[in-house]
Amino acid sequence: MSKQFISDIKDRDPVNAVFLVKDKVLAMAKNGKPYMNLRLMDKSGDIEAKLWDNTELLDKQFDKDDFVKVRGKASVYMNKMQVVIAEIARVPEEQVVLADFLPESPRNAAEMRQELIDTITAIANPHLRALMEAFSADEVFLGLYCQAPAAKGMHHVYLGGLLEHSLSLVKLVKSIMPLYCGINEDLLVVGALLHDVGKIYEMSFARAIDYTDAGKLLGHITIGVELVDEKIRMVESFPRELALLLKHMLLSHHGQYEYGSPKRPKTVEATILNYLDDMDSKINGIQAHIAKETASTSRWTAHHRLYDRYFFKSNGMEENLEVERVCDETCQPGPETVERVLVREERQTFNNQPLKGLENLKLS
Repeated sequence: MSKQFISDIKDRDPVNAVFLVKDKVLAMAKNGKPYMNLRLMDKSGDIEAKLWDNTELLDKQFDKDDFVKVRGKASVYMNKMQVVIAEIARVPEEQVVLADFLPESPRNAAEMRQELIDTITAIANPHLRALMEAFSADEVFLGLYCQAPAAKGMHHVYLGGLLEHSLSLVKLVKSIMPLYCGINEDLLVVGALLHDVGKIYEMSFARAIDYTDAGKLLGHITIGVELVDEKIRMVESFPRELALLLKHMLLSHHGQYEYGSPKRPKTVEATILNYLDDMDSKINGIQAHIAKETASTSRWTAHHRLYDRYFFKSNGMEENLEVERVCDETCQPGPETVERVLVREERQTFNNQPLKGLENLKLS
């Protein structure tokens, strides 16, 4: 029997499959009855699940990061798919196919690895190329770098996500190079490849994606600078100032202190890296958020906690979009059409006061 994946579950479907417990919380209902709130996952995504009966007994039988066999029924609640569990039991790891439970990058792993090697080969600066060759020659490092996710919950949350994100930044760097003069392309490319390198030790990803002790105590920025410094010492006569510039890019790529950045960007290259990193991570996160809501018929997503907003799903590319009639001299609008046009024109001018609120803005 083939596995039932989360992405295939539809409203009212019976559920009878093995999942990985991503999260597990005991809570209390309004009537004082305990219940269990679970987040179940496989490589296709994750889903919320509720267990209403025998929670205190079943709580002792499995933990977070365990595999469990679930029997229940799917239903849509508050525009989100969930599973109401009738039966649940722990399944030994040796009885499951691990590849079914962690999501992977949609890009081919071998192709991304070759793209990484080609990118390193194309670096013109001999010191920066030697640094990246030192990293790629380390098989343990390379294995982790190609497998690690880019984050736990924000963006590229799947195996190979770190490499996919880093290669995307390289493409973005190369795409803007014709627009600006005096940019150190090799430094930016290496910064793009190494800015999140500390995540290979910040997170564990053998099962569910989570933070390691080192990740919680140090964070990927500190770990990354240590890794880069270690490899720089292996490159003969690596210029001191070049090392400073590269380390600064890692230390400042989050942009602001409140975002966990020890330093703010103080070079053009570091500034570019900060903005490109922020854009790529947010676009991936937003698209993933929209893609999760296959069960919802609403044109708006559920509220995104990290972005603190809802997202409109339509982008004008759908077929059979309703086209509003545009009136001209040969088409005399009725009263309702005139009223609708006037209201729209008034909205477009923001109550006819487009500069309202800017009178106190200091531009100097």
